[in-house]
Amino acid sequence: MRKVAIIGSGSWGSALGIYLASLGNKVNIWSFAEDERDLINNERKCKFLPKATIPEGVYCSNDMEEVLDGTEIILHVTPSKFTRNIVKQYKPFIKNQPVIICSKGFEASSLKTLDDVVKEELPNNKVGVLSGPSHAEEVSLYVPTALVVGAEDDDLASMVVDLFKSPTMRMYTSKDVKGVELGGALKNIIAFCAGVTAGLELGDNTFAALLTRGLVEISRLGVALGGNKETFYGLTGLGDLIVTCNSLHSRNRKAGMLIGQGKSIEETRKEVGMTIESIDNIEVAYQLAKIHNIEVPIINAVYDVLFNGLDPRKALTMLMTRELKEE
Repeated sequence: MRKVAIIGSGSWGSALGIYLASLGNKVNIWSFAEDERDLINNERKCKFLPKATIPEGVYCSNDMEEVLDGTEIILHVTPSKFTRNIVKQYKPFIKNQPVIICSKGFEASSLKTLDDVVKEELPNNKVGVLSGPSHAEEVSLYVPTALVVGAEDDDLASMVVDLFKSPTMRMYTSKDVKGVELGGALKNIIAFCAGVTAGLELGDNTFAALLTRGLVEISRLGVALGGNKETFYGLTGLGDLIVTCNSLHSRNRKAGMLIGQGKSIEETRKEVGMTIESIDNIEVAYQLAKIHNIEVPIINAVYDVLFNGLDPRKALTMLMTRELKEE
């Protein structure tokens, strides 16, 4: 049994808390919202996970210092755009606990991955990344799942594996921290595009072509940013891509579907009701591809749909009529 701090009470943070507490761990969750805190503590529910019940081993607080006191490991599970500011808030209260990044995205203002952001703020703490095909809704109900932890330090990787492993959670390790993180962040873009194809009521052929060529693009960009190509064909890339592109649980796919149906970004954000990492990630990936001179036609097309007013059907035609080449 370990004492775990989870920073973030959204669907993924709560699901991780439910799962870890079910294994006998003591879990403290930090939430910025008093209503979410009270719902977890008093009714043992999470508003984002209506089918799940919060075990008694989970305690939620709005007080960073209280949440972190006496903990052995920190799971950081906040929207990417808030990562640096929130780390700055809990920085005074941590000691030598390792930090595991469970969010999937970038810091848009700097174009940096979240592990770089956390390492800048916490240079003396070990940092790892958790990724893989894992809908919060299913983890909170103990559906069998496989995850990968990216960590350069073997002891940290072993610690995370020991914390999570169970008959319903199979754990793998990777020293390719950058690849593990980038696979989780970049797949959100292709999931968004999969939603657009659903919104346009296109077929399985289109979906398969998008997923296959999308994987090529995110691996190509991911390698340019420091990841290993093989990593993107594992749990964090291909695995996460399959589950996120296919499932109605996926908020990124849902957002793309709404855009495909003609909704605006503002209307889409309102209807989804939760953070949509893919929209911010598309901007970052577009800029990074330009900087590194990487060919990413799908990413470029969806960028133009979102930010330059390109009609999704015209974007599809442009992609389908590009110069033909060897696969």
